[in-house]
Amino acid sequence: MIIETRSAQETFQLGKELGEKAYPGQVFTLTGDLGVGKTVFTQGFAAGLGITEPVNSPTFTIVQVYEEGRLPFYHFDVYRIGDVEEMDEVGFEDYVMGEGVSLIEWANLIEEILPQKRTEITIEKNLEEGFDYRKITVEETV
Repeated sequence: MIIETRSAQETFQLGKELGEKAYPGQVFTLTGDLGVGKTVFTQGFAAGLGITEPVNSPTFTIVQVYEEGRLPFYHFDVYRIGDVEEMDEVGFEDYVMGEGVSLIEWANLIEEILPQKRTEITIEKNLEEGFDYRKITVEETV
């Protein structure tokens, strides 16, 4: 499925809609260049789970856990990991196999340890379509 958004609010709303439909154990991967709107999308996703506290990328902590929503939310940002083995140190498998929902930014950097069944989200800009235009691709893998 491909969705086009033309504002940060629309990107947030798409994230919120997916968060509202998320179920326990679901894993979402999120890829896109710096500044493309991954954090805005994630903030919407968290809102869809009923999380009201501020949500920012856990760039230096790798994972941020939010437990106040209807499901635990495990937000990963793996941009700064040096080696995929670092994911063991943060308990990656426990989170991903748990009862919460995982969203992993920069997931392409840890491709080899991702669960086979996941929802892949790619956000792309196209400045010819306008500064706020985003093409968001959502694909289920099995």
